[in-house]
Amino acid sequence: MTEKHIVLEDIDPMMLYGVGNGHLQIIKSLYPKLRVVARGNVIRVLGDTDEMERFEACIEQIRQHVLKYNTVSEEDIIDIVNGRQTKADAVKGVVVYSISGRPIKNRSENQQRLIEAFEQNDMVFAVGPAGTGKTYLSIALAVKALKEKTAKKIILSRPAVEAGEKLGFLPGDMKDKIDPYLQPLYDALEDMLPQVKLQDMMEKHVIQIAPLAFMRGRTLNDAVVILDEAQNTTPQQIRMFLTRMGWNTKMIITGDMTQIDLPHSQKSGLVEALRILTGIEGIGVVELTKKDIVRHRLVTRIVQAYEADEKREK
Repeated sequence: MTEKHIVLEDIDPMMLYGVGNGHLQIIKSLYPKLRVVARGNVIRVLGDTDEMERFEACIEQIRQHVLKYNTVSEEDIIDIVNGRQTKADAVKGVVVYSISGRPIKNRSENQQRLIEAFEQNDMVFAVGPAGTGKTYLSIALAVKALKEKTAKKIILSRPAVEAGEKLGFLPGDMKDKIDPYLQPLYDALEDMLPQVKLQDMMEKHVIQIAPLAFMRGRTLNDAVVILDEAQNTTPQQIRMFLTRMGWNTKMIITGDMTQIDLPHSQKSGLVEALRILTGIEGIGVVELTKKDIVRHRLVTRIVQAYEADEKREK
C-alpha cells in the first residue's frame, strides 16, 4: 500500500473539488481502491500503487484543464477519466478563456488579423475606434503567451492623460494616483485571471502595470508589452517606449486616432510612429473599423454619427 500527497499549487483547489466537494466525490467513486482526503490545496491518497498512478494522471489532466479553461464540469471530469475529448477542447480559434469559462476569440475579420499579426511580428500597431476590442484582445494574447510560457511576464502601460477634464489633486500614494488611468487594463485582466492568481502575479511582478513615464531607462526582455491609448503619447514618449524592446519580447501598441486628448498644439506620437514605421519588416499594422465594434449596438451608431458630423464640418 502506497501513500502520496498531491499539491495543487497554481489553481484554485475549490474549482477542482467542486461545490460541496461534488467533483471530488465523482473522482473518488471512479477509483474505489483508493482512500482520498483533501485538505486545502493538498490531496492525500492512500491505496493501490497502480490505481494511484492512474489517479495522479487524472488529477494532472484536470489541473491542466482548469489552467486552460478556468473551469471544469462533472461532464468534463468523466470525459477526462475516460480519455475522451471535452466539449471545450472541441472549440477552435480560442485565444484564452475568461474566469467564467467563456471562450475569448476573434469576433471579426480584423480581430483575426490582429491575432495573426501578433503571431507573425514582434511589434504590432492596432488602431481603430472605441469598442473594437483592441485592448481586450491584446491583453488576451499576452495572457495566452504567459500561460504557454512563451513569455515570462506581461507589462502594460498607458500615458496618464486626462480625457478632456481636469481631475486635480488625487489622494493616496503613487499607486492610488495612477490606478484611475490604468483601470481598463485591470478590468481586462480580472476577466481572464482568477483574483487570487492575478494578485499573486502582480505581487511577484509577473504582471506589471505602470504609466508610460515609468518606462524610461528600462530594457524589457522575455515579455509581452502593451502600450494602450498610444494616441495620447508625444513623439518623444512613444520613441522612448518603442526603444525599450529587449530580447524575446513582443509589443502591441493600441490607439484611437479620434480620441486624442493632447493639447491642440501637441502632435500625437502614434500618428508620427505609424508614418515613420509602417512597412518595416517585423512590424505589423492592423486597422480596425466601426464594423469591428463589439460593444452595445448603440456604440456603432454613435461612432457613425460623430464621423458624419466631422465630415459635414470639414
